Amino acid sequence: MGKHRILSPSMLSADFGNLERDTRLVDESAAEWVHIDVMDGVFVPNISFGFPVLKAIRQATRKFLDVHLMITRPMRYAERFVRAGSDLVTIHFEAVDDPAAALREIRGLGVKSGISIKPATPVSVLEGLLEYADVVLLMSVEPGFGGQSYIEGSTRKIMELRRMTDAAGTSTLIEVDGGINASNAGEVFRAGADVVVAGYAVFGADDPAGEILKILNA
Repeated sequence: MGKHRILSPSMLSADFGNLERDTRLVDESAAEWVHIDVMDGVFVPNISFGFPVLKAIRQATRKFLDVHLMITRPMRYAERFVRAGSDLVTIHFEAVDDPAAALREIRGLGVKSGISIKPATPVSVLEGLLEYADVVLLMSVEPGFGGQSYIEGSTRKIMELRRMTDAAGTSTLIEVDGGINASNAGEVFRAGADVVVAGYAVFGADDPAGEILKILNA
């Protein structure tokens, strides 16, 4: 199977009425990360989790909490997200004036730093930032809503980013989020992704734990 593969199920697709149950399901599965989408209704046209929900998820799992801030002015809140239990705080390139400084500040809080780009943003904007980023999150759908289809052309961006990280000699992980399921995860991993996010594909399945294995082994 080659290099190590990580799956980060997106809690945006969990059953909010049974959030502890669904978090524990992930905790007992082969998924190593738990993906938390934070949306403010400004940077993206939707609103999702805040600090209380993140804290509740933190209490229900020992897994690595992968927190994706789809919000304007994310550095106002970075420290609070760390206090609430984040292991990785990912900000959007499009949401900060000085991405390198923001990434350094996140690392200074004692957690992993991540930077994300929307589908229309070219991978080339990440030149010079890889040394500050533990993770680059490529969006393979328009951020804001779950259940969308994988955007064709995303695979090419993953391959381009893999070439960039190899050339830079960094250990930056490539994470991909949007429309990923057991039928296309293999393509995404083979293109160079280390981590894939899957929401509806996991929580919409009859056997979520089994589906997690199918995605990882695709």
